[in-house]
Amino acid sequence: MFTGLIEEIGVLRRVQKRGEAMILTIAAKKVLEDVKLGDSISVNGVCLTVVSYDGGSFNADVMPQTFRHSNLCELKPGNPVNLERAMMAGGRFGGHIVQGHADGTGAIADRREDANAVVFTIKPHDPSTLRQIVPQGSVTLDGISLTVALVDREAGTLTVSIIPHTLQETALQYKKPGETINIECDILGKYVDHLLAQRLGEQSSGSPKGGGLTEAKLRELGF
Repeated sequence: MFTGLIEEIGVLRRVQKRGEAMILTIAAKKVLEDVKLGDSISVNGVCLTVVSYDGGSFNADVMPQTFRHSNLCELKPGNPVNLERAMMAGGRFGGHIVQGHADGTGAIADRREDANAVVFTIKPHDPSTLRQIVPQGSVTLDGISLTVALVDREAGTLTVSIIPHTLQETALQYKKPGETINIECDILGKYVDHLLAQRLGEQSSGSPKGGGLTEAKLRELGF
């Protein structure tokens, strides 16, 4: 479990690919201070397991499921990545509950300045992802815990506003329109969506056929 508060920006040193399986070698400092084999480290919001390490880097396996549902498949040596160690019991919970299980990816549709903030508009590749996004709720983008400023369901986008500190301390500062970003919805929204879909005999947004709770269905049930 993670909090979405990035500890450092690592740099991808090497990518070893075999089909849809990969081994990533990532240069880091802070997250290696107390690292042990088998530890979990969030890389761009994806929970990976440390399989080996030295004084300046660690290796992690990426399985096909992760390859297909995150932007890790697009990484190249030299790319910056957001890193966070798993949360310690008794530590401050500064972000929100982040599992490190990306629900999918989206494209950065727009990036603009708003006074001291930078506003990012994201268009999920799977439109059904927006069902689990709540205005003023939480969302994780490339492992960063952020507050949702706006959900435009007609345009199929969500918007977040980034303070200067967050931008400076994360790899989001290098992201430009058109690039891919990992999206993890708030776990509370995912469970509510799934349980309601089961109760209604439909599919949740994480299921292959989409569907789920709609305005028409609520009217049919008398709401």
